Amino acid sequence: MLRFAHYNSQTHLRKLVFSSSNIGLLHMGSKLFLKPATPSSPLSSRRHLYNSCKCLVPTFCSKPISKIRPYFLKTNGFTSNATVPAPVHGGDSEVKNFRKLEILRRKLEELGIEMDTFTPGQHNHLQCPMVSFITCYSVACQLYRSLASAGSGASWTCFRAKCGWSGGTRPFAGRNSTYESSIQDNKVKQKREITVESLKLEPLCSELIGYFAERLISAETLQRNRVMQKSYGSQIMIAFTYWRNGVLTSCKYRDSNKKFLQERDTEKIFYGLDDIKEADDVIIVEGEIDKLAMEEAGFRTCVSVPDGAPPKVSSKELPSEEKDTKYQYLWNCKEYLNKASRIILATDGDPPGQALAEEIARRIGRERCWRVKWPKKNKEEYCKDANEVLMFLGPNALREAIENAELYPIRGLFNFRDYFNEIDDYYNRTLGYECGVSTGWRALNELYKVMPGELTIITGVPNSGKSEWIDALLCNLNSSVGWKFALCSMENRVREHARKLLEKHIKKPFFDARYGGSVERMSVEELEEGKRWLNDTFYLIRCEDDKLPSVNWVLDLAKAAVLRHGVRGLVIDPYNELDHQRPISMTETEYVSQMLTLVKRFAQHHACHVWFVAHPRQLHNWVGAPPNLYDISGSAHFINKCDNGIVIHRNRDPETGPLIKYRHNPNVWVCVRKVRNKVVGTIGDAALSYNRYKTSIYINMVVAEVVIPQEEPKKDVEESKKDVQEDCQVKEVEDDDNSKPKTVQKALLTRKRATFFLILRSLRKRP
Repeated sequence: MLRFAHYNSQTHLRKLVFSSSNIGLLHMGSKLFLKPATPSSPLSSRRHLYNSCKCLVPTFCSKPISKIRPYFLKTNGFTSNATVPAPVHGGDSEVKNFRKLEILRRKLEELGIEMDTFTPGQHNHLQCPMVSFITCYSVACQLYRSLASAGSGASWTCFRAKCGWSGGTRPFAGRNSTYESSIQDNKVKQKREITVESLKLEPLCSELIGYFAERLISAETLQRNRVMQKSYGSQIMIAFTYWRNGVLTSCKYRDSNKKFLQERDTEKIFYGLDDIKEADDVIIVEGEIDKLAMEEAGFRTCVSVPDGAPPKVSSKELPSEEKDTKYQYLWNCKEYLNKASRIILATDGDPPGQALAEEIARRIGRERCWRVKWPKKNKEEYCKDANEVLMFLGPNALREAIENAELYPIRGLFNFRDYFNEIDDYYNRTLGYECGVSTGWRALNELYKVMPGELTIITGVPNSGKSEWIDALLCNLNSSVGWKFALCSMENRVREHARKLLEKHIKKPFFDARYGGSVERMSVEELEEGKRWLNDTFYLIRCEDDKLPSVNWVLDLAKAAVLRHGVRGLVIDPYNELDHQRPISMTETEYVSQMLTLVKRFAQHHACHVWFVAHPRQLHNWVGAPPNLYDISGSAHFINKCDNGIVIHRNRDPETGPLIKYRHNPNVWVCVRKVRNKVVGTIGDAALSYNRYKTSIYINMVVAEVVIPQEEPKKDVEESKKDVQEDCQVKEVEDDDNSKPKTVQKALLTRKRATFFLILRSLRKRP
């Protein structure tokens, strides 16, 4: 018989009709002729959910014509690789097959399976008799039945998840002809009731008592814990009996080769469970002998796991109580463990023992667990378990190890004691750079120093010299402490950036051009030496394709530079050149917060200082004053989350000119607006002179120096204060022009007052 998909208009389900045989499906091309079989009478049944599928009986040619290989029909959810039997007509075989079908029908009816049509090779969808509360019109539970060829057997499966009843039967196979199983049957297993007499347990012989005595375990301890023996042929095995409320629950055996056996179909519980009733402190060990050793040290509230330790911690999620078969003893004894306030995990010190401690802790809660560290057995080795400590060091050492148990580590939760060594090194200044690294400029060192593991945000209006100042700072750090840096500078071409760094390192112009003035150009030998310096000091992070680099991409490459080349500093210049795609539901403030968190974690984990350049937003009614860190485009988190905030600024007010008179040409203000660590700096302003003709280097300046003619007599502080105050008042009156905006007038007045107090402070310092 061939199998074809048949559509039933009443059930709207696509079904597949098939039977089994030794002949595969044959595609006969255009020579295949089919005629419908005589349908059975449409009898109804209460147990029918769907009508039976109709079969089509093929008529085969005398021999195959097509050479195309057989194929199998497919339907939604059903496929069949069954084969087709050749038709059998007449003779004793038909009578025998009919008898088989009648026997199968009776056996299936005894199981509650009733069908109207009983054709070999047919599949029927019925209601499962095991779920009696479902009406005949419900499809929550279906029965899938398959008849083999010539009535040789039948099988069924219920596809309801909570039932899963399945089985099979044959017409002539003795009393074991029918088999069945169910998911519910697998869940509920009958536990064996065992006794000492049924297991034929005996008291320990003198030989086994001597074996335990070698392990410093007394006969009284063995008797109290009901350790017995069992004869197995010519061999005697140790029997560790498991009791719950005085009833024998299970038994575990150990032979002379340290092989373990357990009684089957018994409940999994702790060994020594009755000893931890109403106990506040519970000790869990890995073996029964370790539990006996704990009792020799004075700890009776101790239990042992029944199944030993796993090879490693499972990487899968914690299973449910029903599926957690490996650690079912924890769930069976949870009412005992829930009463305990402290659970001490004294498992073995090897990797499997530590894995067992982790598996137990993740199930009962790490917050209640304590961990035991076993002492040294000798100068080189540590004791493995409790019994080794008892044998080699004695009961006092075992008691001390339990009393000194430590809190079980919880990821993300620490104690200051975990960092005492680091605090001592910080106090003794043995870590290096405890007070930061000098910037190379005396005027700036009092305000800002470079500390590994921190984030510095740098801002300033365009063309203020932010990148130039960072390059000069990196050159100073490399010259003083030999640091290496990773540069992610998207605004500079590689050759242009190399020229700027070489000019600051060699202190000569790269070209013989007008910007270098009369300074001699660097020689070829100096260029070659500078190229080697560039190659050893800086590592470039660049995205060569058309895509914008993301922060994660930059940090991944920076991590590789730290691990491979020992980089101590990272420059990201600027923020707006990165890819900042974010989910639609995320605001820019939230994105900036998460991004800066990633950057700070990178800096802290790798002890790498990060300089992050971010431009300010468009400044309305700007009068030339330095911007604030809150003016950075994007979010206020730039100042909230950074460790240091610096504004690079040049005075650009054409009316006021330089704020203060300097000994050198004033160009750059380094305004330190935030310092989190007071050890390395404080808030303030420092002035640096930008020498364009000496290859764009910065030099120290003397701030707020008042130039006083030599021929004039010196005035005391009060007279000078009075003169300056009068001069400022006159200038304020002269500059009070109503034609100027009020914001400009206010800014000018604030600058002049600041100038007055700076001059006053310098006068007080004069002799």
